Amino acid sequence: MTDISIRNLYKVFGDNPKVMMQYLLRGMTKKTLLDEHNHVLGLSNINLEIKAKHIHVVMGLSGSGKSTLIRHINRLIEPTSGKIIVGGKNIIEMSKDELREFRRNKASMVFQKFGLLPHRTVIQNVAYGLLIQGVNKSEASERAQNWIDKVALNGFENNYPHQLSGGMQQRVGLARALATDSGILLMDEAFSSLDPLIRASMQDILLALQEELNKTIVFITHDLNEALRIGDYISILSEGSIIQTGSTEDILLRPKNKYISNFIKDINRGRVIKISSIMQKTNIAKGPKILFSKSIEEALPIIASAPNGLAVVVDGEGKTIGKVSLDSAVFYISNNKSHY
Repeated sequence: MTDISIRNLYKVFGDNPKVMMQYLLRGMTKKTLLDEHNHVLGLSNINLEIKAKHIHVVMGLSGSGKSTLIRHINRLIEPTSGKIIVGGKNIIEMSKDELREFRRNKASMVFQKFGLLPHRTVIQNVAYGLLIQGVNKSEASERAQNWIDKVALNGFENNYPHQLSGGMQQRVGLARALATDSGILLMDEAFSSLDPLIRASMQDILLALQEELNKTIVFITHDLNEALRIGDYISILSEGSIIQTGSTEDILLRPKNKYISNFIKDINRGRVIKISSIMQKTNIAKGPKILFSKSIEEALPIIASAPNGLAVVVDGEGKTIGKVSLDSAVFYISNNKSHY
């Protein structure tokens, strides 16, 4: 199990960040810190529990601190204060050798700008992390080829990055990160530079791979639709602070404050909320079956086809866990505007 526990994490940018912590702990605001002391508060008292084998999305507007946060997890950025615990070990206290080992074997990263080596072919790029780990060249090539096949790039093994489209380059980056078999995958705005169709395709690839691999994935995005589509859990940041963390349903059905409510106001909840959220729990019901993870919008035609307007909700093993009526589904979709 690869849980990540982030505790009381602060990042202050400037010449004397440790000194500035004294002011922050006494309640100084981000604006005052900048105006009076010329220091920038990047992260403010971040406390976050990231569950193993899930996709945890961290999202927010530009400048919210999301990329700063993810780069603390593998210590590409050093914190001013706080702890990051992975597998019982505090990343902040690791020596250079321990940190190097952690980056090689425990946590891989996919960057927004692909980060490919331009003078290496596709298969050489994918195998690069394995060679760094000490895997022999023959085995590294074999394992790299396996991941090239998984991301549907077979036939392009000997191409160079400049010969590939943006979406293909990002698939190389994803394959390279997955090839090292790290338990943690850090994805910093990985799909944001892609056009909408390619971006949706990359999301599909990631979700399909995650269903097979069950990695602990921290995914950074500024796109709420992307967050809702791929995230098991979502944390929303604003000005370096976490405003709300929860499941997709938590964020959409129970916004914590007006900021979150405004953030989600234009989302079509019928496409996102799972049918299990509005079902009536029971283990006895008759009617067409709907998988619990289907969205309300996906389930609506199935419910409508039932003679009595009732459908059975089943779990992943086909066991009945509830029932849902056409009236309740239509009512929800008709009244799915955000409010606070």
